[in-house]
Amino acid sequence: MDITGEYRIAAPRVTVWEALNDENVLKACLPGCEEIARTSQTTLTAKLVQKIGPVKAKFDSAIELSDIVPPESYRIQGEGQGGVAGFAKGAANVTLEEDGDETILRYSAHAQVGGKLARLGSRLIDATAKKVAGQFFDNFHSYLHPQEGAAPPEG
Repeated sequence: MDITGEYRIAAPRVTVWEALNDENVLKACLPGCEEIARTSQTTLTAKLVQKIGPVKAKFDSAIELSDIVPPESYRIQGEGQGGVAGFAKGAANVTLEEDGDETILRYSAHAQVGGKLARLGSRLIDATAKKVAGQFFDNFHSYLHPQEGAAPPEG
């Protein structure tokens, strides 16, 4: 499955870059993220719970960043094992472009799933992936711009 997206974020590129590379921000913004830890400058581990159609799975994931060009772009790739539910793996190229005081974030991702998840059908998996990406960016925007009196999103 291939997913692309573009988001306009009302924050300077350096601020967006720093937030995208902060595991505390990622934990707060990633739907279903229970735990995330940096194991080196370019690797992280994460535990995520996702419901895809009738299948709910807890994924133990390994994530690696490469082709890093601060604060412009990187490639993020990872693989998550969901036990009997199967696995998910993929990679995305992420770019940040300055546009005045705002940043345009673009991504192009490719992912694949196996096991029970693969039997659910590509339409359901694509819809879920797009929904999770949308939730992440909504949470990310809220994190960078909390409304008065509102707390930033929690995992």
